[in-house]
Amino acid sequence: MRRQWLTMSAGALGRGIAAGQIDPLELTGAYLDAIAAHPMTPRIYARVTAERALAEAEAARRRAGSGHRLSPLDGVPISWKDLFDTAGIATEAGSALLQGRVPEADAEVLRNATAAGAVCLGKTHMSELAFSGLGLNPVTQTPPCLNDADAVPGGSSSGAAASVAFGLASCGIGSDTGGSVRIPAAWNDLVGLKTTAGRLSLKGVVPLAESFDTVGPLCRTVEDAALMLAMLEGGRAADLRGASLTGVRLMVLDTIAMDGLRGAPRAGFRSAVERLQAAGATVAHREIPEVEQAMELAGVLFTTEAYATWKDVIEAAPEKMFPAILERFRAGRDYGGVAFVSAWQKLRRLRRVWADKTAGFDAIIIPTAANLPPDAKRLMADTEYYVTENLLTLRNTRIGNLMGGAALSLPTGLPSTGIMFLTPPHSEERLLRLGAAAEAALA
Repeated sequence: MRRQWLTMSAGALGRGIAAGQIDPLELTGAYLDAIAAHPMTPRIYARVTAERALAEAEAARRRAGSGHRLSPLDGVPISWKDLFDTAGIATEAGSALLQGRVPEADAEVLRNATAAGAVCLGKTHMSELAFSGLGLNPVTQTPPCLNDADAVPGGSSSGAAASVAFGLASCGIGSDTGGSVRIPAAWNDLVGLKTTAGRLSLKGVVPLAESFDTVGPLCRTVEDAALMLAMLEGGRAADLRGASLTGVRLMVLDTIAMDGLRGAPRAGFRSAVERLQAAGATVAHREIPEVEQAMELAGVLFTTEAYATWKDVIEAAPEKMFPAILERFRAGRDYGGVAFVSAWQKLRRLRRVWADKTAGFDAIIIPTAANLPPDAKRLMADTEYYVTENLLTLRNTRIGNLMGGAALSLPTGLPSTGIMFLTPPHSEERLLRLGAAAEAALA
């Protein structure tokens, strides 16, 4: 049974604990044993918090025994991307610039999850300062990709995805500024939820570009994503019972998102759309030219805020950084205050147009990524390849961040390909119900 636990969904583990069939302390021990024995662990976990995990699991065991569980996931072990502050434990965000940084308090979302009974297994590796969709990090570690030993796993929540995909956590908590939850979820055949900016607290989260930064889970199921969202904000999970695609209206965005798709992502998306239609959804194709205008603003918006946030730290020791990430940050020097403010004013106008043109649909659907995970060695050796693959990787997911809504990536059944659902801001419960119905259709 201990081996089976490592592949079960978080929701199923929680139900097992509630039924008295799973001991939280034994469950945590099973994960810690797996972490200790797995050859990929040094590439996945930056730090394992075994002492904390065992103490939290012991407390969960007592609550389960007395019938006072705190939440459906009380006693379930999860991992945390290494940009969530952990009291007394280093949080370095994948960068030598932050080596030895030890916070005094947990991030607010970690406090919320702990208050609901989550067990913290440790901190997972990530792209340096979260500024890449590839997951390549020669400064610390590049986690493995589930489906290709030679490829990167997607980023920046690379270790979060790998911890779940390789059976070393039931869920991984990541962050998403331009696709950093959804890309590694798609490339490792997981469910990834990008929440609306501002829905979950960023207090105690190492920032990249706070206007776009969001927190979200990488999981095995949509139910797990719903349960984790509730844990992270201290609320109640969306009711997924009775979710159906009957009468659901979906729109394929034909502007930019469908351009230049590689073979597997195209095939995975087409197959997924056919199954959604067979399950009762109506699918229409539309072009929204304003999306292209919004994408043209990405450079000034993301890089300017990121460089402004990190300028002093970076320029004090630029030699410590991976050159490709350093160059991307420094691109933010090219824009002044007028250009930045003007870009935000234009984006707000474009968001209103987007809202009007998508209002008649339950969700917008596009491939999560236009490419498959690229080869890690070639990315290191070929600068042009790194730049083009990174931009292509982030292209589709970035639409969701620019438009300011919620987004969910689901596996299509074809390895390392995902289908993404985009909905308006603060519509996570509706999105998760839609995701649960789609998940059943795609199974």
